[in-house]
Amino acid sequence: METRLRRMREQRNDHNENARRAADSRDSVQEQSRELRERIKERLDEQKEVRARAKLHQAKRDEIQNQMRELITQRRGKRSDEGTKSVVIQLSETIGEIDRIENRIMTDGSLSLDKENAMLKKLKSLIAKRDELMPAAEEFQVIEIDLGDMEGSIQLLRAEADSEHKAMLDANKEADTIWEDVKPMLEERDFLRAEGDRLHNAFVSSREAADGILSPKIKVLLDQVNEIRDELKAQREERERLIREHNQSVRDALKTPDEDEELASSLADELLEKGSITLGGTRTVDDPKPHRGKKRKKSRKIGTRRGKRD
Repeated sequence: METRLRRMREQRNDHNENARRAADSRDSVQEQSRELRERIKERLDEQKEVRARAKLHQAKRDEIQNQMRELITQRRGKRSDEGTKSVVIQLSETIGEIDRIENRIMTDGSLSLDKENAMLKKLKSLIAKRDELMPAAEEFQVIEIDLGDMEGSIQLLRAEADSEHKAMLDANKEADTIWEDVKPMLEERDFLRAEGDRLHNAFVSSREAADGILSPKIKVLLDQVNEIRDELKAQREERERLIREHNQSVRDALKTPDEDEELASSLADELLEKGSITLGGTRTVDDPKPHRGKKRKKSRKIGTRRGKRD
């Protein structure tokens, strides 16, 4: 039974070791994947900035082209609808009207008071409109438009539109190059993700196999083995106790009175109680006083015999 349990423990340890190795490999792969995702994010953020720059160049190009079309329309003598004019054209026309009114007020001395007041009122309205248009026009106003020289302004706008279009194409090309760099990184990311999932599944499988060894039946078997071990341990301790007690009793039996104070005391007590003690054979040593009297009497008889000679 113990051999079977030992074999099961070894199998469980093997499964746990496999699970540990799988977990270490999984963590290493996940760390590589995390670092790779950070690099991908940096490159994609860079690409996003480039795309935003391309869109800005595109918006400027479209606005310049819109201004150029309006100037061409005005050059041909057609009126543009106020609602379709670009912000820059509206601002240029407003500034030109303001300059014209201010110049007339300062130079025309024949203006009546009512006419001058009307022009001042219109000037105030135009200044308010200019202040309203300027923030919106600052983003797209690349060149100053001279409404007095439409042909020159159109040529300048066309050149600037071409420049913005080229900048847009260059930015999009740069963004495409970044994407080409990112694509293999995405493939590696997907591979690391799949490898991490595989190692995690291997980890889970090994842990389940290790836990499966500790099934209810195995736990019952372990309890039985532990119970037998406890019983054997108790028997061994009992045998050791009996052996110790036997050895101690033998040692106590072999002790002499000079080695055992308790034995010496018991013999002394026995001597005092009986008044005599037998040493060796059957001869008895009596009380000291009667014994001394008999010896003196016998010695006198022996002295009398010594006086006779044959």
